[in-house]
Amino acid sequence: MPASATLLFDSRAARRIDQEATAALGGDGYVLMTRAGEAAWRVLRERWPHARRIVVACGSGNNGGDGYVLARLALQAGLDVRVVLPAGVQPRTPLAQRAAADYASIGGTLEHFPCALDDAELLVDALLGIGLEAAPREPVAALVAALDAAQAPVFALDVPSGIDADRGSAPGVALRADCTLQFIVEHSGLRTGMALDHTGELLLDTLQVDAAAYAAVAPPCARLLDASALAQWLPPRPRDSHKGRAGHVLCVGGDHGSGGAVLLAVEASLRSGAGLASVATREAHVPALLARRPEAMVHAVEDAEALAPLLARASVVACGPGLGRSSWWGGALFRKVLESDLPHVLDADALNLLAEAPMPLGDAILTPHPGEAARLLGSSTAAVQADRYVAAAALAQRYGCVVVLKGAGSIIAAPGELPCVLDAGNPGMATGGMGDLLTGTIAAMRAQGLDAFQAACAGALLHSAAGDAAAADGGQRGLLPSDLLPWLRRLANPPSLQAVSRC
Repeated sequence: MPASATLLFDSRAARRIDQEATAALGGDGYVLMTRAGEAAWRVLRERWPHARRIVVACGSGNNGGDGYVLARLALQAGLDVRVVLPAGVQPRTPLAQRAAADYASIGGTLEHFPCALDDAELLVDALLGIGLEAAPREPVAALVAALDAAQAPVFALDVPSGIDADRGSAPGVALRADCTLQFIVEHSGLRTGMALDHTGELLLDTLQVDAAAYAAVAPPCARLLDASALAQWLPPRPRDSHKGRAGHVLCVGGDHGSGGAVLLAVEASLRSGAGLASVATREAHVPALLARRPEAMVHAVEDAEALAPLLARASVVACGPGLGRSSWWGGALFRKVLESDLPHVLDADALNLLAEAPMPLGDAILTPHPGEAARLLGSSTAAVQADRYVAAAALAQRYGCVVVLKGAGSIIAAPGELPCVLDAGNPGMATGGMGDLLTGTIAAMRAQGLDAFQAACAGALLHSAAGDAAAADGGQRGLLPSDLLPWLRRLANPPSLQAVSRC
């Protein structure tokens, strides 16, 4: 795993780091609060230099205290500042009370909601921060809803109010920010699920916290990966390479009416660097697959026994795209794949068949979307999305293998591994066939010698990065899986590691 990967923390660790940093400052937490307010003020002036009328919504806790510091600085700079609190709420913590007093000492005033918000040119959210434990209750909920309905841009301090900083879900009303400035640490929940539609631009200010404060707490709960991490897994090949060194992927699937799914998987395997790629599919699909992709070795397989010699020649199996769930074809091929000792990547109907008869898998990679994950766990899609980290970990534990929980902020989890979250991918990828492409891409990474967890990280990241590149080239809406194929090849050859021949 890249040493430079961004570390993500939960709110418990964030609080402990805050405590360690405060202790190192002689116990005065107001130093960090002041730094937070100053950092927010700098971002405000950089992002909204022309905003003059500012509304700062403050809660009762320390997040509200950060807001008071910001309000004081804005007032001192000559801006028209209004601090708004939920009905009946007052500063509760000693630090928030101190910050409110400092704001009042220069003539700052407070007002309670309901009050007018329409005249604001910028709304600052300092209501809840990482303190959310359940759906916001009244009177806070009313102010969150009003801020969200207002026309002015929203600048959130640490976490948009209503978003769970650990899980990324919104148990109730939640604010959509245009920009969110995190303090001290990157919050795990802001990188996956519903949170991605609420944070806007994500920034971080560590508030000058010393590294010793981080070392004193428990390990981070996840790593964030972006496209720059691909280079570590995809070095230049030796000059004397041959196809056998890059592995042989066998793609199993394509029942009647679903031949395109297995075609996408095998094309992705080849474009992602597999040395050889075979397809086991229905006889009716063989001519079309050969016409579209002659580099693939396409085999008509009408029963499980015909799969045996193909398994004997493969190094990795990608099973599921277009497989179907009939017991006499898709089900039989799926069981034959599981009987082999080959590494396998399971998706689509292979996951549905697994959900019908759960078992530990060993050297396998599962790639469920939230609905498939719910079936694999005997749960619900809502429960999976409510805490994607817990769902991914539960899947990895239950099936004893690597799991790629797809969706906004895909999570890769495995027993004994620190989860990884992808900072890549876009809504245009939410279309049929993208998962088939992912299956083939991950299988190609496994075939090229990466272990299961590395292959899942590299393959999922390559797939998402290719989706971003393809969307940048023509837009998200109307993006097709096949649009990613040229980009899979390009991004599987990181420019920084290209060997330049001068022969």
